[in-house]
Amino acid sequence: MKFNDKLAQLRKEKGLSQEELGSRLNVTRQTVSKWELGLSKPDTDKLLEICKILDVDIKEIKEYTIIQKFLKMKTK
Repeated sequence: MKFNDKLAQLRKEKGLSQEELGSRLNVTRQTVSKWELGLSKPDTDKLLEICKILDVDIKEIKEYTIIQKFLKMKTK
C-alpha cells in the first residue's frame, strides 16, 4: 500500500478528519489532503509526528524501501 493510501486509512481508523489531523500537526487541511492524494509528502519531522498521533510504527505508514533508504542516510 502506498503512503498516501495508508495515511488516509489510518487517519479514518482513528476517527480524525483531515482538519483535525492538520490542526494537530500545525498544517492546513489542504496539506493533509495533498499528502493523501499523493501530490506531496510530509517532511521527516511531520512524518514522525503523524506516527505519534496515529499511534503507529513508522514501518506501518511508510513503504519499506523508503524507510531503508532513510535509515541508511541517517547512519552515514
